Amino acid sequence: MDFQLLEDELRFFLDDVLYGDFYRRFQVDEDKRVIKDIAISGNGESTSVRDFDKAVALIGRVATEAGVFPQSNFVLITNGSLVHRPGVQSGLKKLNEYGGEVWFKLDSATEEGRGLMNNAGRGLQASVKNLLLSARLCPTRLQTCLLDYDKRGLSLQERNAFLDLLKRLKTESCVLKGVMLYTIARPSLQPESGRLEKLPVEVLNMFAEEIRRLGVDVLVSG
Repeated sequence: MDFQLLEDELRFFLDDVLYGDFYRRFQVDEDKRVIKDIAISGNGESTSVRDFDKAVALIGRVATEAGVFPQSNFVLITNGSLVHRPGVQSGLKKLNEYGGEVWFKLDSATEEGRGLMNNAGRGLQASVKNLLLSARLCPTRLQTCLLDYDKRGLSLQERNAFLDLLKRLKTESCVLKGVMLYTIARPSLQPESGRLEKLPVEVLNMFAEEIRRLGVDVLVSG
């Protein structure tokens, strides 16, 4: 990563939003003229960048100097596959120092579901181990996509496995900031797109209530 370029572009963009005519040029409604968060994400796993911790520190410093932090959120969106690396853990500690949080992607608590949804190479237990690490280093939410595949709906097996995982996390003193449930938001470009459908918001809400009964906060986006 070119860290000088990252700093220059971030400073330029924040200056344009805060003091330029960014909102006017893009016709942003008055009530939406706010920086809700700065998110580290990407077309790929964001924590795989070399010197990830340096990137987190740089973003945190620039956003603080611009007056964006601590009013706005600082978010890392990750599949959690590299949390076991010391450099990533150092980055999570730095993220925590800036009041940030991790959105840890976990779409299924079964090996079958993980293979179907994510074609995941890492097993569930490895992901859970990294999730426990993440939650100890920085406030962490689970980000979970639920969808209807081949008109199966949300199966009892998937629901129970997810709830059992949350119970297990509690027994291991893992405190999650919450769970975010969502479904398909735009047409899929995957080969199997014709087999995918949105889950009804009623199904998401019913599952959310089951999770809340375990004492876990839930946000639903239908």
